[in-house]
Amino acid sequence: MAETNPNPSIDPKSGFCSSTNTYHSLRPHVPLPPLNSPLSVSEYALSLLHKSCSSLENTLSLIDSTTGNRLTYSDFVRQTETLAAYLQNSIGLSKGDTAYIISPPSLQIPILYFSLLSLGVVISPANPISTNGEISRQIDLTKPVIAFATSDTVHKLPSLRYPTILLDSSDFRSMMTIPIGKLKRVEINQSDTAAILYSSGTTGRVKGVMLTHRNFIGLISGFYEIRFDIEEQPVQPVALFTVPVFHVFGFFMCVKAVALAETVVLMERFDFVGMLKAVETYKVTYMPVSPPLVVAMAKLEVVGNYDLSSLKVVGCGGAPLGKEVAEKFTARFPHVLVVQGYGLTESAGSGTRMTASDESLHYGSAGRLAENTEAKIVDPVTGKALPPGQQGELWIRGPTIMRGYVGDDEATASTLDSEGWLKTGDLCYIDSDGYLFVVDRLKELIKYKAYQVPPAELEHLLQSHPEIADAAVIPYPDEEAGQIPMAYLVRKPGSNLNEAEVKDFIAKQVAPYKKIRRVAFINAIPKSPAGKILRRELIDLSRSDRSARL
Repeated sequence: MAETNPNPSIDPKSGFCSSTNTYHSLRPHVPLPPLNSPLSVSEYALSLLHKSCSSLENTLSLIDSTTGNRLTYSDFVRQTETLAAYLQNSIGLSKGDTAYIISPPSLQIPILYFSLLSLGVVISPANPISTNGEISRQIDLTKPVIAFATSDTVHKLPSLRYPTILLDSSDFRSMMTIPIGKLKRVEINQSDTAAILYSSGTTGRVKGVMLTHRNFIGLISGFYEIRFDIEEQPVQPVALFTVPVFHVFGFFMCVKAVALAETVVLMERFDFVGMLKAVETYKVTYMPVSPPLVVAMAKLEVVGNYDLSSLKVVGCGGAPLGKEVAEKFTARFPHVLVVQGYGLTESAGSGTRMTASDESLHYGSAGRLAENTEAKIVDPVTGKALPPGQQGELWIRGPTIMRGYVGDDEATASTLDSEGWLKTGDLCYIDSDGYLFVVDRLKELIKYKAYQVPPAELEHLLQSHPEIADAAVIPYPDEEAGQIPMAYLVRKPGSNLNEAEVKDFIAKQVAPYKKIRRVAFINAIPKSPAGKILRRELIDLSRSDRSARL
């Protein structure tokens, strides 16, 4: 796509500006509503829905893959307004209140999200398997006045100002379907906080990320104006959500689906075979997924038992996807495009993405800068901004960047600079064609003697082995080298792969300092809901194994 910026110092191929050492998006500029105009993201998304959808009555909005229950978009809009009126008039929720939500996926969740957003109530959704300690920390941060839970999660919650509402109760169904009072419109500023989402906490205590209505409006406008090229086909898009809706990826996909009039299939409890059945049953065209799911689809034999011919696009995010895995997936599913993207909770899930089929051929890349977004690649030692092809910390700036961390000014100041740049903590480079490549987390690089070893690079190689189902690489203490790369591996069923074979497989493909020096086999790699490897858990496991041997 041609560069639209007339500035001659901006390279039309990479987007790099030599006078400022800043990368600019190669996509057309997307105009946003005036910042001073009151507008909630729910109101904005619903306005786009009416433009996207010729008939709300005849277009399915939500399908529950477990029960087969479904809602049309006219049902969705009506139930959203009815629930909002109840929460406003009968409960007394008002602009600026915070609502804590702890529930597995269900048809009620998107309705609840849109109802709360339309009232200016801040949404704070949490992982339903969170521990009591994690929940206590989150509630201390966000100070909610009300909670929404299910009969399985309610016992984890303390008492709040208003009684907890059970989403799987008949009372809640009545709240959505029986009108009580008239909904009074709430004036919401785009700069108001829309949601507080929790960062993964893999490198420290969990943080509450404050995202504004403007952040999500900036995100959704881009998806609406710049569609993926395959979306022009005259087929109703059907998206199966395999990502959790409490995570930023699933959260913004909920809002995007409404704005683009997509049909969303939800799974209350994810299981791999259930996902395959849902694709076949509901003719799913698109799935947002995490890398482990791409690995499983590329390798597992059970996939061949299902008709997945409706599937056109798999959107992968949450963690880097290796070139070998992407190629293996494409070889098995030549009719399916694997498109990758990069984003953080702190950037509302936005950063880079792929929007055309030719972009998807750049294996190993996370795509090009999203519309209205700028980036720098900064040398972590000198602080100098670097040109294409050189590795450094990725900084990004644009309308989707968070307001800050709730209750943590120190963390906010260390992550956001005075010019609005978000320091991602990711070691990356941008190539001469403007494609972003994520090398690894800066804090996760293994320090082997004088060298730095990116765990992700070794993990991608390990995942290409036909007998390895999953892999994670961590630093292991070593007196001579400081740290050595250690691999935790999940064998494929029936495999007798041993440590020596693994070491030899990697040694043939990498420089000597990157060799795997230790191997352990494990039943499953611990991961966050977004698919990120929880290295801290494996590091703790390696230390306990080490102390047991001493």
